Amino acid sequence: MKTVQKYKICRRLGPGVFEKCQTPKFVASVARHDKGKKDKRPKALSGYAAQFIEKQKVRFTYGISEKQFSNYINEAVAHKGVIAADYLFELLESRLDNVVYRLGLAHTRRLSRQMTSHGHITVNGKKTTVASQRVRVGDVIAVREGSKKSPLFAEMDKKQKDYTIPNWLTFNVATLSGVVQGKMKNTEGYLDLPTVLEFYSR
Repeated sequence: MKTVQKYKICRRLGPGVFEKCQTPKFVASVARHDKGKKDKRPKALSGYAAQFIEKQKVRFTYGISEKQFSNYINEAVAHKGVIAADYLFELLESRLDNVVYRLGLAHTRRLSRQMTSHGHITVNGKKTTVASQRVRVGDVIAVREGSKKSPLFAEMDKKQKDYTIPNWLTFNVATLSGVVQGKMKNTEGYLDLPTVLEFYSR
């Protein structure tokens, strides 16, 4: 997806959707776009529009199709004994491409998806090319031995110095491997998953 198109989506849904929008360059782009619009009041969103935007925000953040997302929604709603929004967050965060991204092995989810589909990643010692594979507590996610010399993983120790790994993961930069230590919790508050569930309950 082109940068211009990503910027357009981020202006509509919020800068957290794409990593490329979390930069000074995007801020400058927004300033140019909003120039001369200071006196215009933003239109009030209807309930449906607000829910739709939240739904799109989640989809674009994780880079998944409408069909994939609908399947996650159905599974979360059908799962008994848990809060649907919490379980939906677990389903999204436990995708292998997302975990590779959260470990800091890739600076975007799109790149982590490519790494996985090209066979650079293993789960519990077995190579996989399925980006949507679900990982569980105790699983070991690592860079395949034959891929460790790839430029993709060069100077990983330097990259990790400025990166904070979620508390449900641990990472060993020497072995380029991480472990899922616990359940994923939606503590950032950026994604309003209850509102998304309301959209699908219509």
